[in-house]
Amino acid sequence: MSFVFNLVLVLHLLGMAAIVGGWFVVARSPRIAEPIVWGARAQILTGLILVGLAQAGWSDHKPDNAWVAVKLVVALAVVALSEITRAKNKRGESFNPNLVHAVGGLAVVNVLVAALWT
Repeated sequence: MSFVFNLVLVLHLLGMAAIVGGWFVVARSPRIAEPIVWGARAQILTGLILVGLAQAGWSDHKPDNAWVAVKLVVALAVVALSEITRAKNKRGESFNPNLVHAVGGLAVVNVLVAALWT
């Protein structure tokens, strides 16, 4: 059981790496790259799976509901901003480049919440 939990955790971390790494790659000419969008989607899906597995007893750690709520709200904001910016970019519409930086910044905030919440 812990193998499944750890496998999903690795996928969750890869999603985070896709968002933050993709943000670093496009920082000079802000646009939403596909890995950022797919990483954001993966974060939501794998995060929900991790919480479900932890609540079901597949982990020694029971997540704090407030912690989960904060991370979920931030992750939903990342997904929403990345999807909106990607859709505008695909249609050829202009978009605020600060949205790309907001996506990356919020992803870093989510990492900080995950690591520093006690």
